[in-house]
Amino acid sequence: MAGATAQTPRVPPARPPIERRLVAALGAAPSRIPVVLGGCGSGRTSLLRRIARHLATRGGSQYIDVEGAGSTPEGFLAAVTADSPYATGDDPRLFRAGRRNARDAFDALLRFLGRPARGAATPAFLIDGLLELRTFESFPGLRGVLGEFLDALEESPNRFALASRYVSRTLRMLRGRPDRFEVIHLPRLSPTEVTAALAAHRAGRTDAERNDLGRVVHALADGRPVYVDRLAAALATGEAAPPADVLAAQLAPGAPLYWICRFSYELRLHRARGYGALKAILAVLADEEPLTLTAIAVRLGRTPGSTRDYLSWLEDVDMIGVRQKRFSFVDPLLRLWVRLHCRPSPPEGAVLAREVQEYAASRLPHAEAAPSPAAGPAAAAPEPARRPRKSWGLIEID
Repeated sequence: MAGATAQTPRVPPARPPIERRLVAALGAAPSRIPVVLGGCGSGRTSLLRRIARHLATRGGSQYIDVEGAGSTPEGFLAAVTADSPYATGDDPRLFRAGRRNARDAFDALLRFLGRPARGAATPAFLIDGLLELRTFESFPGLRGVLGEFLDALEESPNRFALASRYVSRTLRMLRGRPDRFEVIHLPRLSPTEVTAALAAHRAGRTDAERNDLGRVVHALADGRPVYVDRLAAALATGEAAPPADVLAAQLAPGAPLYWICRFSYELRLHRARGYGALKAILAVLADEEPLTLTAIAVRLGRTPGSTRDYLSWLEDVDMIGVRQKRFSFVDPLLRLWVRLHCRPSPPEGAVLAREVQEYAASRLPHAEAAPSPAAGPAAAAPEPARRPRKSWGLIEID
């Protein structure tokens, strides 16, 4: 397992149908504006970067990471235009010397993105972390930044692709916008794609074993690319350890999945309101789910009205969902992480193993019920004697 923690996560697998749809939207006449939505570790950024490389052979493009480059409006404008293939330096309104205030800089950014092409190819901008532009609203003279930004993109003849990790907020922002904006949700990986990820990491000794392992990893990771990648890498370096044991090791304090889950947890809570109360609700749902509003309010010791507000803030950052008036985590592995690590002291080995085994037992029956991706109805239950013996078991209880 030690080797797995030092590895850099591989680029998530290509998603050809989604990439073709995105390229088609950008190439339409008039072009549409695809908006790629996917949570932490969904492969959203890797997708935009692959599209940027594809467009590089067709006149060029510019990838812009708003979260990475965003600071002040003036600083963001300077960062975006510094190395841009579209910054010619011949527009005095955009590149004039001297001081700018926040409003001037944002207006200059909109002019830069909206300028028509001066060459044969239409400029293409791939903008990741769209909602981070909202941080500019704390500067004087800037209110409704996102609305202004989208208005400018609609009116521009240039090509744009947008991406965000906040699904609910982005969909609400786009409500009522024209059809030029095309929402593209990044689906979770299928069992077949998980098996391909295992093959890329060289996990599993045979195709049959890898197919079985793919269904198990798909269930444990909920098909989420970043979780699949970490488990696949760890399974490739382990010594025939059961997948549940590998998951437990990856969720231990300081291990890769521990940090991935912590990043997702903290990032979303800091983007929401009511940090402390929201942590309390997540702890309640980590202990038991799904729960009704009333049940959560009783456990929290708050009124149903205030609890409803807290729940809506968690829904706003895609941490919980509601079905038939009952609330639960959107990400089951993150729920397990909260159970393990949102406590006064780190879980000891026996506690960690028990919690992960219970999580695995709750999810693996679904994986075992599914036939192998390549198998038909008649081949769903091959004779055990003809199949290689697996070097791991689904669950091992000490």
